[in-house]
Amino acid sequence: MNANAVTSTEDPSSPPTVPCTVVWCCGRPYVLEGRAGRARWMGTDYRGRPEALSSAELQRRGWSHRRAS
Repeated sequence: MNANAVTSTEDPSSPPTVPCTVVWCCGRPYVLEGRAGRARWMGTDYRGRPEALSSAELQRRGWSHRRAS
């Protein structure tokens, strides 16, 4: 994990907001791709197909900085 990563100040359970940050959700990695006003979390679904999630969807599904063991 990047020691310089910044998370949202509103809610500590919110996903990070720094582009290129990696988090884990449902056992799969997601990377934050950021554009002005269009940030999205990119990963793959259970079949390996590209999947884009919003921060709200990532938070609903549950996320972590570490891969579940």
